Amino acid sequence: MARRYELIVFDWDGTLLDSAAAIAASIQAAARDLGLAPPSDQQARHIIGLGLDDALRHALPDLPRARYGELSARYRQHYLAQDQALTLFAGAEELIRALGARGHMLAVATGKSRHGLERAFETSGLGSLFHGSRCADECHSKPHPQMLEELIDEFGTTAETTLMIGDTSHDMLMAHNAGVSAVAVSYGAHDRQALLSLEPLHCVDSMGELSAWLSANA
Repeated sequence: MARRYELIVFDWDGTLLDSAAAIAASIQAAARDLGLAPPSDQQARHIIGLGLDDALRHALPDLPRARYGELSARYRQHYLAQDQALTLFAGAEELIRALGARGHMLAVATGKSRHGLERAFETSGLGSLFHGSRCADECHSKPHPQMLEELIDEFGTTAETTLMIGDTSHDMLMAHNAGVSAVAVSYGAHDRQALLSLEPLHCVDSMGELSAWLSANA
């Protein structure tokens, strides 16, 4: 079957790595460290995928900007204490290897920093399987389309032959803003109803469903 999508771009946290709960808990713990009322689980999960400043502004709108660095440091301490124990969703590595073997170019667009993504690549062992990536400290935060636009330019593809896969509304809106089709996964940070409200091309509930859909449609 001819490839419909030359370039497939994945979000990382909550899409390939089972990390949404750990990120939310780390945000809440960091807020408590600073004597702040922590955001709810729903609020903490909503900001996953955003760049750090945008995430903090949404999660703790009353926090003075001068304290962002303090809160960020506490968040990183909590998250890094557990990130090496986090695992890929079952079937994620097999899916990435299969897509690469079928000739797709593969990339990551993430709210992580470059340092954070490189650490994740090393821990997961998936780094060598991706042909490119963009991070929140290199580009505008999602849902701005810059990450996708730069990847499209880098690989010489088009919006029509690029597919975004992610678990948050930020991923879906970024794809929309870039004119790129998107597939939502409901097993990560944002719930199925919120994802469907943004009219993705398709929404899957498991890595197995994602693999099957891509085999038939990508």
